[in-house]
Amino acid sequence: MRLRASDISGNSTLNKVPPFRLIDDELGRVRELINGQLGGGDKTDVSRLLGDFNSSSGKMLRPGLVLLAGAACGKITDKHIGVAAIAEVIHNATLLHDDVIDDGQKRRGRPTVNSLWGNERAVLLGDFLLSRVFQMCADLEPEIIRAIAAATVRICEGELRQTIQGRNRQLSESEYIDIITDKSAALFSCCCYLGGLLAGAGEKRARCLADFGLNLGIAFQITDDLLDIIGDEGKTGKTLGSDVDKNKLTLALIHLLRVMEANDKSVLKVKLDAAGESKEALAEMLRGYGSLEYAHSRAEEFVIKAIAGLAELEESDAKDALIETAGYIGRRGR
Repeated sequence: MRLRASDISGNSTLNKVPPFRLIDDELGRVRELINGQLGGGDKTDVSRLLGDFNSSSGKMLRPGLVLLAGAACGKITDKHIGVAAIAEVIHNATLLHDDVIDDGQKRRGRPTVNSLWGNERAVLLGDFLLSRVFQMCADLEPEIIRAIAAATVRICEGELRQTIQGRNRQLSESEYIDIITDKSAALFSCCCYLGGLLAGAGEKRARCLADFGLNLGIAFQITDDLLDIIGDEGKTGKTLGSDVDKNKLTLALIHLLRVMEANDKSVLKVKLDAAGESKEALAEMLRGYGSLEYAHSRAEEFVIKAIAGLAELEESDAKDALIETAGYIGRRGR
């Protein structure tokens, strides 16, 4: 009997994304490859920094998408393991840099590298991870390397645009979506595309997977931004509230600024400019104007759009798991 997505529940000892139970063994191989590439157990200064970062302890969401996309189109190969590891190392490098930008003090339930060792070492460690990516890409086909390079450029462009637009209270919803498409969704899309392509999916099905990943990545970032406001640091394992502190406009705030009355808008802008503004007070304001629910509903729209993009794929356990992964992302912050 074929496993249904609805049957995939609970957490394994390794994963926090329930549908990834289907690929536990393969994700274990990805972790082993990452640990090997990043110094393993060598007692060097760099290894100690990497140990503090805990580089292979996250949800492994992006590697999981590479593997599930591959399984949905054929067999998972050694190249899938390699590309999955590359995607996670790129993601880890961005986290190190993000924690410096946001002055993050906690990541994955542990103190961040920048809080322990300072910003200089955290930035350089992120650069070290990206240099490892160059090495890991060396033996891949040019088409695969181009896709990874293009996604990495988009991530950096999106982060730059977000920083430049940080205090722009006129930022539109469409501009916000464009920014998060680059900074977050591009890597999701690349993971799904390459997973399919490496399994022999053909260009049409690979592009369908790329669209799935893009819409899923947009939904992920919308919900991630919501968690920054209404999440529990004990559950998320990272510092929250940094978006407000750094004047980053998220979808809920964009909606709030759009729908609230002029007098209240003036009060909100004062609050946003005030240092240490209460996250709870802001969340209550967002809730009162329906802005949290609006952001949730928009995330759900992108989840639905993502799932619809899988129609070209044949029914399989892996396709079910991709659908369940989309549902898991849509429920974050609820």
